[in-house]
Amino acid sequence: MSEHDHETFQSADSGASLTFPQQAGTIRKNGFIVIKNRPCKVVDVSTSKTGKHGHAKCNFTAVDIFTGKKYEDMMPSSHNCDVPNISRAEFTLLDINEEGFVTLMAENGDTREDLTLPKGTDDSEKLAAQLREQFQGGNELIVSVLKSMGEEMINSFKAVNA
Repeated sequence: MSEHDHETFQSADSGASLTFPQQAGTIRKNGFIVIKNRPCKVVDVSTSKTGKHGHAKCNFTAVDIFTGKKYEDMMPSSHNCDVPNISRAEFTLLDINEEGFVTLMAENGDTREDLTLPKGTDDSEKLAAQLREQFQGGNELIVSVLKSMGEEMINSFKAVNA
């Protein structure tokens, strides 16, 4: 290479992967798995015996952690499948506006206003109604935000001074 041919590398993210590989046979009920590019919680796993082609198969039944939609997938137990990196963070609820956007404050004092009240499923609509009701009742609320594969959603809350 001449002195003018130098490579430049640019990265837009922190380098943390959205998923990590895990052997299908080691994933258990209540674990997490990526099915059809969606982060899911495993609700049932059944394993079949080895057949004439030599692989035991795992049949996963899982529910999307954001939408509640049910997914099924089958793969050889010796193969790797993707497991989503999931993180939870707690924030203090400061405000809820008319459009359903929430103002949250982290423990370090940073605020964010980019999340909405949960919506999309019956459970998340109930959670949103309870959040609004408790907040309007004057309670100080701590909300738990679930983050995985670039999506974030409020998935639970607790009252501090109730």
